[in-house]
Amino acid sequence: MLLTIDIGNTNVVWGLFEDSTLRGHWRLATESRRTDNEYGILLLNLLNNAGFTPEQITGCILSSVVPALTGTFDSLVQTYFHRTPVIVGPDTDSGLTLRYANPKEIGSDRIVNAAAAYARYRSDLIIVDFGTATTFCAVTKSAEYLGGVIAPGLGISADALFSRTAKLPKVEIIRPKTVIGTDTIGGIQSGLLFGYVGLVDGIVRRMERELGRTSTVIATGGLATVIAQETETIQEVRPFLTLEGLELLYHRNRLT
Repeated sequence: MLLTIDIGNTNVVWGLFEDSTLRGHWRLATESRRTDNEYGILLLNLLNNAGFTPEQITGCILSSVVPALTGTFDSLVQTYFHRTPVIVGPDTDSGLTLRYANPKEIGSDRIVNAAAAYARYRSDLIIVDFGTATTFCAVTKSAEYLGGVIAPGLGISADALFSRTAKLPKVEIIRPKTVIGTDTIGGIQSGLLFGYVGLVDGIVRRMERELGRTSTVIATGGLATVIAQETETIQEVRPFLTLEGLELLYHRNRLT
């Protein structure tokens, strides 16, 4: 079995693959001050509750956008699973040509998502990842990663609104009944959701105009389903795209 680990700024997502089948997945809050032992015990408990044992893990790959935790998880994997993980970086064989001015600046999760989407669709692509930040990545039919857009995530936008306004309450990010809110909560929900939908559609259309062609638009990330169903440009949601990409890259880069 293959253990895949996606270390994001908000959550750490774990996936367990048997062959190419995702057998289990878990999500924990990202805490940069947690030790390898703390995360290790948490993971062992999650695996045990799902009926898996550490001895079943035959390989591991991780992607991290939190440098303080990269070494922590490297140590965790070696201590608890006795494996040396593949760590995704700009030199990882992704199957893509990186046309970025400085490839070291590309978040490893963006490379993983782009590789997974290209392997599946083999077409001109725009991948939208709704994470702590919302990222848009452009990939050509000839497997060139061109770059993209980085915008504040919906959660960050909501937190900024609540923290900078004394009288506005925190609200659940869900679709309101109407665009025109008839109360404060409905108005905030409408502004957050539909405002963000406008951002997504606007950026995707501008990217396509700049590229001079239409693209297959794929979404992933925590709020992808909520937002995608309101957009006009997103064609498909793949909630486990990053884990699928890690599984793909492991087999392209597995250690001998």
